[in-house]
Amino acid sequence: MEKILSLKYEEGQLVMIDQRKLPLQEVDFVARTYREVDFAIKDMVIRGAPAIGAAAAYGVALAAREFEDLDKEDFMKNLEEALEVLNRSRPTAVNLMWAVKRMRKLINENQNLEVKALSALILEEAHKVTVEDQAINIAMGDHGNTVIPQKATILTHCNTGALATVGIGTALGVVRQAHYSGKDLLVYADETRPRLQGGRLTAWELLKEGIPARLIADSVAATLIRDGKIDVILVGADRVAGNGDAANKIGTFMLSVVAKAYGVPFYVVAPTTTIDFESRSGEDIVIEEREATEVTHIEGVRFAPEGIEVYNPAFDVTPAENITGIVTEKGILKAPYTEAMAALRRTL
Repeated sequence: MEKILSLKYEEGQLVMIDQRKLPLQEVDFVARTYREVDFAIKDMVIRGAPAIGAAAAYGVALAAREFEDLDKEDFMKNLEEALEVLNRSRPTAVNLMWAVKRMRKLINENQNLEVKALSALILEEAHKVTVEDQAINIAMGDHGNTVIPQKATILTHCNTGALATVGIGTALGVVRQAHYSGKDLLVYADETRPRLQGGRLTAWELLKEGIPARLIADSVAATLIRDGKIDVILVGADRVAGNGDAANKIGTFMLSVVAKAYGVPFYVVAPTTTIDFESRSGEDIVIEEREATEVTHIEGVRFAPEGIEVYNPAFDVTPAENITGIVTEKGILKAPYTEAMAALRRTL
């Protein structure tokens, strides 16, 4: 089993697997400044809510390192600018804002330290974000494994594995734990248009793990569900609202509707850092719309006619009523989700 590390901090730089190039090329993207981290998040060099949260934390650490030779006032001013830039990198995944908020809190609570001492503390905190996410992934995998039957056939959407986190993954982490525990699995990974994260990334991870898998076009999933070929559906989330509505990669809502119609369990797997308790429902979640070329081109080659208008939302919202359970590191939340979320919040 080859361990996949979406990112690692080495000698003053953040080294990330360049997910734009997978699976045809396995190359790294090296960020030496916070602005390069900002670019990496925006351009989806790195993606997945927990992974971009960790990347943002390291982006703050790179900013602190970059400005260490300035006097304290200028150091703090430039650091605040870096926090603001990183916070705006992408609008939907709440882990990004959570990580920036965590780093800002640390800075504010320790602003009386000398510059180099504060810079070292910031880097230490970024390391903690990474270590914590690895432990969270394992816990989610263990909880999720309890709902996976022996000889299960699982449907996944987008990429929710090691590439999307700094551990074993969220939804794909559950698949990994089920596989490690000896369950005889078959995974259907849908391609996940328009960026094909299922076809490019999830399929790549499943092959590396030796987990039996089949790649399908997105339009095949409904037929598999209708024909009783799917035992459970596992998806991730970029933001979960306080009532259990979950924003995830575009196409997730459609799967949830078909799953509900045919009685197939539909689980969202997400750490508590992905829960936005301040969002009352999915209506409060900002949905990122991305550039048209993601839809009109594949690998830089245009296939759609010039001049056609494009609508390209990156995410959709699955209503809580379509979700069987929300798997977190604290356990599996069940409806009524507003009450479950309130109880969970009291434990954090």
